[in-house]
Amino acid sequence: MDVNHVHGCCHIHTAPPAAPWPPPLVSFYPPDRFCHSRRLHRSAVRLRYAVRAQLTNATAAGRKEPATNHAFQNILVSLPMPGGGEYGKFYSLPSLNDPRIEKLPYSIRILLESVIRNCDNLQVTKNDVEKIIDWENTSQKMAEIAFKPTRCILMDNTGVPTVVDLAAMRDMMAHLGCDPYKINPLIPVDVVIDHAVRVDVARSHDALDKNMELEFSRNKERFGFLKWASSAFHNMQIFPPGSGTVHQVNLEYLARVVFNTDGIMYPDSVIGTDSHTTMINSLGVAGWGVGGIEAVVAMLGQLRDGVTATDLVLTMTEMLRNHGVVGKFVEFYGVGVGELSLPARATIANMAPEYGATMGFFPVDHVSMIEAYLRANNMFVESHEQLTERVYSSYLELELTDVEPSVSGPKRPHDRVPLNNMKADWHACLDNKVGFKGFAIPREYQDKVVKYDFQRQPAEIKHGSVVLAAICSSTNTSNPSVIVGAGLVAKKAYEFGLKVKPWVKTSLTPGSVVAREYLKHTHLQNYSNHLGFHLAAFGCATCVGNSGELDQSVSAAITENDIVSVAVLSANRNFEGRVHPLTRANYLASPPLVVAYALAGTVDIDFEKEPIGVGKDSKEVYLRDIWPTTKEIEQVVKSSVLPHMFTETYESIMKCNQRWNELRIPEAALYPWDPSSTYIRKPPYLECIAMSPPGPRMIKDAYCLLNLGDSITTDHISYSGKIPVDSPAAKYLHVCGVDQKKFSSYGGRRGNNEMVVRGAFANMRIVNKLMNRKIGPKTIHVPSGEEFYVFDAAMKYKSEGHDMVIIAGAEYGSGSSCDSAAKGPMLLGVKAVICKSFERIHRSNLVGMGIIPLCFKDGEDADSLGLNGHERFTIHLPTSIGEIHPGQHVTITTDNRKSFTCTLRLDTELELAYFNHGGVLPYIIRSLAGAQK
Repeated sequence: MDVNHVHGCCHIHTAPPAAPWPPPLVSFYPPDRFCHSRRLHRSAVRLRYAVRAQLTNATAAGRKEPATNHAFQNILVSLPMPGGGEYGKFYSLPSLNDPRIEKLPYSIRILLESVIRNCDNLQVTKNDVEKIIDWENTSQKMAEIAFKPTRCILMDNTGVPTVVDLAAMRDMMAHLGCDPYKINPLIPVDVVIDHAVRVDVARSHDALDKNMELEFSRNKERFGFLKWASSAFHNMQIFPPGSGTVHQVNLEYLARVVFNTDGIMYPDSVIGTDSHTTMINSLGVAGWGVGGIEAVVAMLGQLRDGVTATDLVLTMTEMLRNHGVVGKFVEFYGVGVGELSLPARATIANMAPEYGATMGFFPVDHVSMIEAYLRANNMFVESHEQLTERVYSSYLELELTDVEPSVSGPKRPHDRVPLNNMKADWHACLDNKVGFKGFAIPREYQDKVVKYDFQRQPAEIKHGSVVLAAICSSTNTSNPSVIVGAGLVAKKAYEFGLKVKPWVKTSLTPGSVVAREYLKHTHLQNYSNHLGFHLAAFGCATCVGNSGELDQSVSAAITENDIVSVAVLSANRNFEGRVHPLTRANYLASPPLVVAYALAGTVDIDFEKEPIGVGKDSKEVYLRDIWPTTKEIEQVVKSSVLPHMFTETYESIMKCNQRWNELRIPEAALYPWDPSSTYIRKPPYLECIAMSPPGPRMIKDAYCLLNLGDSITTDHISYSGKIPVDSPAAKYLHVCGVDQKKFSSYGGRRGNNEMVVRGAFANMRIVNKLMNRKIGPKTIHVPSGEEFYVFDAAMKYKSEGHDMVIIAGAEYGSGSSCDSAAKGPMLLGVKAVICKSFERIHRSNLVGMGIIPLCFKDGEDADSLGLNGHERFTIHLPTSIGEIHPGQHVTITTDNRKSFTCTLRLDTELELAYFNHGGVLPYIIRSLAGAQK
């Protein structure tokens, strides 16, 4: 292969062919230390349980992890300062004198440094070191290593359930007569409250303050719980609401790139419960929220004028998803990397979960002390490096000059549509049968126009009308250039006299408080306000489904006429039902394009040929008239995005939140649970744990709770959005005396397992084959043939003493990292999931909650085996843990005499131990309690 690549290419390097099943996820090393078990081939770190283990596998409160180990003491060398003295000491990779290290990708070198620094020949061995050095060979043999991250980061939607479990585990330790302080973070843990805010108020100068006021009103109890945790647990810091999104705070404030602890220097690394922790990879920090290793990307060159980093990352997402890089490391290198700004790198790294990778890693090429350490340890990338200096497995090429403005949708982030093909693609979607790219609207109804009254003025809506346009926090607000670009589009649109229709709900919810400062400095916020893009929040709002209500008249027009309405947002996920229950089509776009589609009011437009609107003097205005050049954007960013904005913002962020400061919390090591709480409840699976594990048992004559198709996401499995008034969750809240206005969302109430179980499979867009493809969160109770909500059917099965299984297609559990997507089914009574393939992060979660993951044999699925979900399933799993082996074949029989074989997706001996204990949390409690006694 020719490695003398022309300037302007993107080279993508992927791993060898997939193994029969993914490697293991997380290893725990009792009694008091934790490692990530990572395989060098297609491994997957399950964040939720990795984080819990890291938090819990500690000794008494306050104990520090040893700064050094001694197996490689001979390569601990000093790093001199230029003017004399030393920065500190470090474990030197060059001192190993092994030529194989020069060929290792930089992300693999970080793993190597970690195992060397932590090598004690007990938990981490010299054999682990050799496996990484010999990566070129071991990557094809599924070699397992131990990797220890430097710190953890959580966001509130997943952080609250995590801390709830920690608090309950403390209670359980006390119940067993053990030290409850065993449950305490050993490494720094930061919790950023960023997923609680909702866009209730939009297009208003006081939207930001009003939304925060409502946020505190709804979430006072869960905020108080987190504030208690910050004082009850050592090593835990809470960032209050309004601080920005977790990955932005991580990027702009928490990242250190290189740590210096007790005189020992080592690379920063982080695990996080937000899957977009990968944004930190843009700084050269190893961090992830999903699992995998070995896909490696090289990128060169610049984008042509008018193309944004969003367009690049949407193109890469499509390309990498099609090629298949799920569960792998992605590394960018080459001379072109030096020409990519940090914000552009952050945009690309942030979308790693959408293209399926663990990390989108950019090696470090900045800062004096950091540079000195990384140069000395062969971790600093040089712009003149030849592409032959590191070894990868296979190659793809993307010509950057071919990247064009794009959107993705209408239902998945990797379904990219070039902007110039959007109109044709939209009409195809209307024609296509219902699916990821189809709505099956009859031709005679596709041009139907519905007229209605909006706040006493005439309005109209049709298929393709944009009713929600949101510049969101998830991906693009890390990048000032695209936020400035959106502001410049707003400025030019205002100058031309263009307006957004008042019934389009517009909002701006940056992930960083710094965005307010540079938008104010440039006066671009004023122009954005004229178009309705007022600052509404600093947090993850629309992108996680907290988009708030549409005007009642708009909602009625959509529902009464079955309109396929549209949301356009600068987020990273657009799965069905996630953004808003009433927007059946959702398109991801750059912030400037969000503004453009808000102005157009429809996606049924060809921007090249059709005007975006009519301005002053009845003049038609085209998108090209208001689109800024790359040079214009660069000039504004250079003059207005200033370092002091970042330092001043983060100096005050922890002390200037009056509402947070006024919260009163209990002073106790054990949390005083309130049995009447509808937000924070002690989980039932952490009560009455006996010291002896329950062991495995055969699943006999189980009923199928749901029969599902391909690409069932965690949004389908555990809905995070609005709580419908007639749902089981709403009925529960009504019984508890909660007014409908204070329902909040499923995601906001995940600290209460009564809500988690009622939110399981509650997505209104889910398609269950048992319902003859009728869309909605219901199923058939097979014995009676009656139709029930999924929750009600499961409770009926449980009351009758029946086990349940779920049948599904390929990529089951894709999407956001979400342990409630495993908790909910477990609480429903689901014992196993049988599918074609799992998204790795979710498979691990199922194991962690004691649910058996099983995969059909290659080429088989429920349909090919003639299974319709009305059968009863017996899974012939041995009842002795010693007779169960990772990846073994398991026979399943049905009551109508069908028999087929599946692969058991308990992938390691450690996962078998979790299964034997009924889940990872009971395993940890028994390990800690047993070690103490």
